[in-house]
Amino acid sequence: MKELESRYLERLSQLYPTIASASTEIINLQAILNLPKGTEHFLTDIHGEYEAFSHVLKNGSGSVRRKVDDVFGNTMSSRDKQTLATLIYYPKEKMERIKKTEDNMQDWYKITLYRLIEVCKCAAGKYSRSKVRKALPPEFAYVLEELITEKADMSSDKESYYSSIVNTIISIGRAEVFITALCELIQRLTVNHLHIVGDIYDRGPGPHIIMDKLMEYHSVDIQWGNHDVLWMGAAAGQRGCIANVIRICARYGNLDILEDGYGINLLPLATFAMDTYGDDPCTCFGLRGTPNYGKSEMLLDVMMHKAISVIQFKVEGQIIKKNPGFKMDDRNLLHRIDFEKGTIDINGKTYEMLDKNFPTVDPKKPYALTAAEEDIMERLTKAFENCEKLQAHMRFLLNKGALYKVYNNNLLYHGCVPLNEDGSLKTVRIYGHTYKGRSLYEVLESYVRKGFYALDPKEKERGKDMMWYIWLSQSSPLFGKDKMATFERYFLAEKETHKEKKNPYYTLLEEEEIITNILKEFGLESEDSLIVNGHVPVKSKNGENPIKCGGRVLVIDGGFSRAYQKETGIAGYTLIYNSHGLILAAHEPFESTEAAIEKESDIHSDSVMVKRAIERKLVADTDDGKELKEQIEDLKMLLAAYRSGQIAEIV
Repeated sequence: MKELESRYLERLSQLYPTIASASTEIINLQAILNLPKGTEHFLTDIHGEYEAFSHVLKNGSGSVRRKVDDVFGNTMSSRDKQTLATLIYYPKEKMERIKKTEDNMQDWYKITLYRLIEVCKCAAGKYSRSKVRKALPPEFAYVLEELITEKADMSSDKESYYSSIVNTIISIGRAEVFITALCELIQRLTVNHLHIVGDIYDRGPGPHIIMDKLMEYHSVDIQWGNHDVLWMGAAAGQRGCIANVIRICARYGNLDILEDGYGINLLPLATFAMDTYGDDPCTCFGLRGTPNYGKSEMLLDVMMHKAISVIQFKVEGQIIKKNPGFKMDDRNLLHRIDFEKGTIDINGKTYEMLDKNFPTVDPKKPYALTAAEEDIMERLTKAFENCEKLQAHMRFLLNKGALYKVYNNNLLYHGCVPLNEDGSLKTVRIYGHTYKGRSLYEVLESYVRKGFYALDPKEKERGKDMMWYIWLSQSSPLFGKDKMATFERYFLAEKETHKEKKNPYYTLLEEEEIITNILKEFGLESEDSLIVNGHVPVKSKNGENPIKCGGRVLVIDGGFSRAYQKETGIAGYTLIYNSHGLILAAHEPFESTEAAIEKESDIHSDSVMVKRAIERKLVADTDDGKELKEQIEDLKMLLAAYRSGQIAEIV
């Protein structure tokens, strides 16, 4: 151990070769520990709603507007503050509109630059100069650093210096690009770290656009949702996942995500659907939402919707047969159909089918694909596996994501911790071994990664199938219901068959002992620790409260997806955790980006302080602070080694 410690200190001395350099770094790190903690921003269940997501990302769930209010208070009208906030969100677009109505742009540039500099100074105030410097756009780094580190009590000479910088920026025609740079810097500094608590994909029209934005974001982590894992499985070539992805895109009128967003060719499926279901009204496969389709496009989508759904039920039957350990035989329903009578037997009860046309299903071998269906799935599998953009997005999810995360003493996950009725951790059998609680999350995550990276073909195949299992199994922490009643919702009118019973977790969220035990299971003993949870929309319009168990659980899925907003009554919850405490924001529906710029119609949000810090939280109180303290201790050991003569300074 002594030898290992000496070797480590020798390596450290290469970074800090003198007593002076090591001492300076200790002073710097100690100073950072006493800065306010950075703002964390939590979003969940975005479901492809890229316009609303982009706006919330830009405004930091109201954090930017709060900065503007903090700086200008009552010295600026509410309308002017909103105009300034809108400029910060959409600098290029807003300036184009302002130029059409503003008579004296030179004065406008000057006033706006000074205002933005003040907001930027406020946003930068909680960071070290080094961290701010790293966030500066290289093109304007020197000038921006000069302007935002300006002292309040500067002399008249220094005031002339700063005025000269601003005037020169305007006179040489760089005001607009400089304003844009300032606005983007304010956005970046306002939120230190972003958490996405699952379900980027499905339902909405732009998950690929959201992924592009996340890949550019300065600091982010992702807790996978079951819809995300579904897309990961599709990218890995898992057929059940591929069929589900296409079916959901068809159901919500979003096939252009696949065709235009990812360049996946759906022509073979479209041709097959027209040939097979051209005379079928496919009435059970009407689309959700209001896609911008013409009549012929709508008819084609509906036929493709039915075609891929039937393929899905067949492929899933094959997966279940291949994996008896999944214990999902009850979800195989094709063999329960009486094709002559058009009925199906479920749990000893016979139901009449709403759709009785199954031209590709052989009653003797109901789960066998026809030659045409097999060809389609083979081509689709290759298309998903070979799509560079999709693979890049999935690699990002693998690199930045996990099934859960412990961050700054809080526990983040998308769905639920599977429980028994008595609140104890549910034991789940995975490939011959049993797991529960944290170990269940960890083994499932390991199989997701094996589905992409395992060298053993058997383990890789298991990993792929496990992604489908995570998507819809009653034992999956990302699903948490006794079944996914997709088949019943399409083909049966009886609502009793549609019911999906939730895991006991959801009825036990108010039980403090159970929540405390879950937190302990993940290594969190502090009374200040809490769970941030997504997945199941909180029906705010029915009086449901997202704050559970006295504030120890925050369920922040409030209906970001337009498809859920009739149920929830709002357009999503987001959470801000800054140095003063936790702020929960309930958002009204986002009209459009155009309206946000033109009408300055920010998303109206009702914010509630969930927990106020008795003392302002500092960097020292965070995970980053723990790492900095460890670095300080290491540097102190290096100093002792220098002073004892164990290590010589490199001069």
